[in-house]
Parts: sequence; C-alpha cells; structure tokens
Amino acid sequence: MKDSSRRGFMGKAFGGVAAVGAVASLFAMKKSWDPLPSVKAAGFTTLDMSAYNENELVTEKWRGKPIFVLKYTADMIAKLDEKQKGRTIVVGSDHYMVNLGLCTHLGCIPSYDNAEKTFLCACHGGMYDFTGDVTKAPPPRGLDIPPFKIDGNALVLGEEGPEYKKMKETGVTL
Repeated sequence: MKDSSRRGFMGKAFGGVAAVGAVASLFAMKKSWDPLPSVKAAGFTTLDMSAYNENELVTEKWRGKPIFVLKYTADMIAKLDEKQKGRTIVVGSDHYMVNLGLCTHLGCIPSYDNAEKTFLCACHGGMYDFTGDVTKAPPPRGLDIPPFKIDGNALVLGEEGPEYKKMKETGVTL
C-alpha cells in the first residue's frame, strides 16, 4: 500500500513538472517565432502628403519595395473617369496615386513620363495611365495599391483603413 501511494505521488509530481516544462517550452517557441520589434516597425511607413508637388512622381520605400506617389493636378482630376476615380486616394482636398512601383506583368519598375502623364514598363512595353491602370498589355492588371490608412494629412502604409478595404471589396486592388 505504501509503495503504491508513493508511486502515485511520484507519478503526479513528474507529470506536474513535465506539464510546467512543456508550457514553458511552448512559450519560448512562440516568443522566438514572433517578428522582432524592428521588423514590426519596418512594416509601417508614414507619408506626409503635404510634402508632394503636383505631377511630380516621388518614389518612397516600404518593406523594401518602391512606392510611387503622384499628386494630381486640377487638369488630371478633371479627366478622371469613374474607374480611375476608384483608384484615387483623397487626402484632405488633394488627390493622389499611391501604387507599388512594380509592373504586374513581371515585376519591372515602370518609368513615368511627366509630359504624357503615363507609365511605361520598358521590359515588355506595358503602359499604365497616371492612376496606375493598364492602358496597353501585357500587364494583367493595374499597379497594385499597398494597404493604407489615412490619418489626418498623413498616409500610413501597411495598415488597412476603411478606404483601402473599400478598394479591395470593389476589386481595384488585391
């Protein structure tokens, strides 16, 4: 009788120590799999939209990828059709194009022509209008719009705000 109760106690003690060890191991593994704070911080980029000039393409960087930012002129805004208005980001009273600067065909970086207000991908001759929508194939879709959130006069890249979610629902971006 004494042996079985001692044996039962030892089994329970061993089981308790093993359970605590397993929980501690799982906690340590989860902590090692989480991204570093520096990586999390690199996932968000805040752009001050008042710093951009009309019809002047500026290339920013987000998560190591080029981001094209183009502030529309009054003439460009007047020429927008309904499809193009869906790709436009409005911050305050200004209209912008904010797109990933990679061609959706093979990932080349298109160049912007200020006079023509078009993008040309030199790799295979694909063309985009000033909103980033395809005007000449082979690109399968317009330039992708990165996740964004409008915060006052700033645009936070990497965070999905209501404007971005609406674009995603309507099929403007992936």
